[in-house]
Order: sequence, then structure tokens, then C-alpha cells
Amino acid sequence: MTATAVKQAAVTAVSHWIDGAELAGTSGRTSDVFNPSTGEVAAQVPFASLEELDRCVASAKAASAAWAATPPLRRARVLFRYRQLLEEASEELAQTISREHGKTVADARGEIVRGLEVVEFACGIPDLIKGEYNENVGTGVDAWSIRQPLGVVAGITPFNFPAMVPLWMFPVALACGNSFILKPSERDPSASMLLAKLLKQAGLPDGVFSVLHGDKVAVDGLLAHPDIAAISFVGSTPVARHVHQQGTLGGKRVQALGGAKNHMVIMPDADLDDAVEALLGAAYGSAGERCMAISVAVAVGDACADALIEKLGPKVRALKIGLPTDAATEMGPLISGAHRNKVCDYIQHGVGEGAKLLIDGRSGHVDKPGFFLGGSLFDGVQPDMKIYQEEIFGPVLGILRVPDLETAIKLINAHPYANGTAIFTRSGAAARIFTSQIEVGMVGVNVPLPVPVAFHSFGGWRSSLFGDHHIYGREGVRFYTRLKAITQRWPKDADAKAEFSMPTMK
Repeated sequence: MTATAVKQAAVTAVSHWIDGAELAGTSGRTSDVFNPSTGEVAAQVPFASLEELDRCVASAKAASAAWAATPPLRRARVLFRYRQLLEEASEELAQTISREHGKTVADARGEIVRGLEVVEFACGIPDLIKGEYNENVGTGVDAWSIRQPLGVVAGITPFNFPAMVPLWMFPVALACGNSFILKPSERDPSASMLLAKLLKQAGLPDGVFSVLHGDKVAVDGLLAHPDIAAISFVGSTPVARHVHQQGTLGGKRVQALGGAKNHMVIMPDADLDDAVEALLGAAYGSAGERCMAISVAVAVGDACADALIEKLGPKVRALKIGLPTDAATEMGPLISGAHRNKVCDYIQHGVGEGAKLLIDGRSGHVDKPGFFLGGSLFDGVQPDMKIYQEEIFGPVLGILRVPDLETAIKLINAHPYANGTAIFTRSGAAARIFTSQIEVGMVGVNVPLPVPVAFHSFGGWRSSLFGDHHIYGREGVRFYTRLKAITQRWPKDADAKAEFSMPTMK
């Protein structure tokens, strides 16, 4: 939509959140925030300067020591209050997410629930952070370990889950005793401000949580800043790799989640009606803008593939595409016009590569106001095609045919991305072989989107994850703390003598 169609009167200004208060941007650089349903500019978000970044980090650092010294039980009580406030504000938050992202309100509500689960997990930090103790590891010598916070940490989050992904990070980081700086996506930044205000209401001390909006200047500044101990990042693979490399070079601890190309294997014995319904939601839910979206259906056998297409095709054509506030809508718009154009380019590329476009989602949607696109379905996708190798991040599903389960496993294990995968089958033996041999971080059996619950941990393999720790769960506690081992003895007399050989316990 052109600039002449923008309703300037409706444009609001988003602020940073520093030292417990909103702070207007001073860099003079801003970016438009669109309403994807109309294509209109709804807000402007500031891009931080390095001076603003330094101010944000200084505030977080100043608050860090006192928060780290706060007993874990008191930190947990703040999160208990936060969980209640977040639940009470969930509808306002869902409407905010839907308005700026374009996902349905029902989908936004589900996102908030999955974020709330991590808050609930983090409330158990007094137990989660416990160390180990051994009495008399040697005569009169005791040993124990403790986990301590890192200091100031930061999270860089994507547009597709403006509440859930931040909630996967900062509740655990705060519970562990760190100060946290959130750099949300500039495409849908308002949810992060609501999250920050609720934290203040819950009693979190000023400076312990900050929101810094920005672009590459802010990202690079966070990566390079000497007072930031760790970076958690969710986004594209090239940027994730860059974050990991820069973090490693800067001595920071890094948890960088990259891209994905998630496969769903459909066995000939699967309950096909169940598989089709699962595939429909997993491929086209949230317009395919999920890192766990199923974008490749691996049908074992031509008969299975043909039956799958026969059942799935009419449902894809019948997808209810409309305003995300409409309860009947199944798929809303994409995040931006530029992203919609990118997805359309992938569709055209697939046609050029020889894949059979059974359903063209571009038909009847791209001329509407807003950034709408229908669901597309390809058959005859091959492993060397661009639409198979790369993450499209849109409502595009490709069907790839294989003769047997062994071939399906080899195919998936050869892909550079290894985020999530699923198998639909009635065979326990097939499921056991699949879960044992597949080289992917998250696996579902008759579950299309195997996102782990909050007390497990989320993360892929290969180019879907850079760093040693998965996100949230106990892996999150390990990421946001460092281990300290203590060995102690109290001598009874002054007869101790120097020992020049390697000390051993006696």
C-alpha cells in the first residue's frame, strides 16, 4: 500500500523501556509498524543509538547486583505476581499481537498460554537452582556446588511470536538473578512494552528488565558490549550464525536459534483423516510464520501421497482467510508486504524448478488491502529444489514422495535444518525406529508441532541451533547461570605442612 493510503492520525509512537519507565527515542531514526490486515501504518518504533544502548546497559548493570542478591524465593514471588497479572491482561495482549502481527486472536491467545507456562516453570527457581552437597569428601573436607547468575543478559526475538519467545527467555533469566535487556522485532514491538509494564506492576525493581528497540545498530551493539554476559537469539540462520560467531569472539555465552524446514512423515498405515487435519493446521496456521511449521509432507509410497492430496487439497482451497479478529478466520495476513512478496517469489521459483503447483495461494488474495495470501500446495517436490532447501516462512506446503521409512529418515537427516519433525503412523515399531534414528532436535509421534512443554527444553540441531543450550526448561537455567564448585575444610591445629604433589583426598 502506498504512503498516500496511510492514515497518519492513527499512528502512535512506541517508546523504549529503560530504568522502569517509558523513554522516547532520541536517535531520530524510526521504522513504520504496519497493521497487516489493512496495510496501513499503525505506529512508529524508534531505533536506538549506541548512546541509548549504553544508557540501557548501564541501568541494567546498576540494578544487577541487588537483584542477584535477592533470595530466589523473593524473585519467585515477583514472578508469581507477574503470572497473575499476565493472565489478567491476556486478552489485551492477544489483541495487540493480532493487530501488529496479523495472526488470529485465538492463535495469539495460544501463544500467551505457552509463554505463561514458562513463567510458571520459572516460579520454581528455589528448587531449580539448587546445587549439590557432599560431606566428608575427604577427612574434614566438605564439597558443594552452586549456580550463580551471569549479570546482564540480552534477548533478541523475532516477529512471529512477539510475546511467547520473549517469555521463553526473560522469566528464567530473571528468576536466576540476572538483569535482562529485550530487543524485540521492530515489526511488532508493542507487546514487549505491555510485558515490561506488567513486570513493574509485579514488583520487579527498576532496571532489572529493559526493552530496547532497534535495528542492526542495536543488535551489533548488544553483541559487542563488554557488560553483557550472554545473548539469546531467535531468528534466521545467517543472523543466528553471526550472533553465535560474534558472541564467541566477544567471550559471551550464546544461544542462537536459526531457521527450520520441518518434515512430517506420513506412513501408509497412518490414520489419514487425523494426519490431514494435523497437517492442515501445522502447515497453514499463523500463515506458516512459525519456526515449527510443517512445510514438507513426506508421503511414504505413491498411494499414500495420492490419498493425502485427495483429502488435503479441498481443505486447503477452503481455508477461511480473513481478518484476524473474525472468529471464523483460520488464516490471517502475513506480517508485511515485503514478506508476502518474498513468499510469492518462492512459489514462482517452485514452479520454475518443475514442482507441480496444485493450489496457488496467490490467486484472489494479493490484490486485497492488507498482506493476505492463500495457502499453496506443491506436489513432486525434489530435495535439490530451492523450495525444499530453504525456509519459506509462509503458507506453502510441499509434498515429497519416498518409497519407504528408511529413505524418509535419510532425507530428513541430510537436510541442513534439524529443528522439528513428526511421524504419523499406527506402528509402534515404525515410531520407535524413527525417534531413535532421526537426527532432529524435537520429534513428534502423531503430534504435528512437537514444541516441548515448559519443563523440558526447546531447540534444534545442525543449522537450527548454534550454541550448547536449548531454550527454557532446565537447559535455560543452565544457560543463564554458571556453576561454582566449593571445597572447604577447617583445620583443627596449626600443624599443616606444604604439599608439593597433586593434592588428593585422604
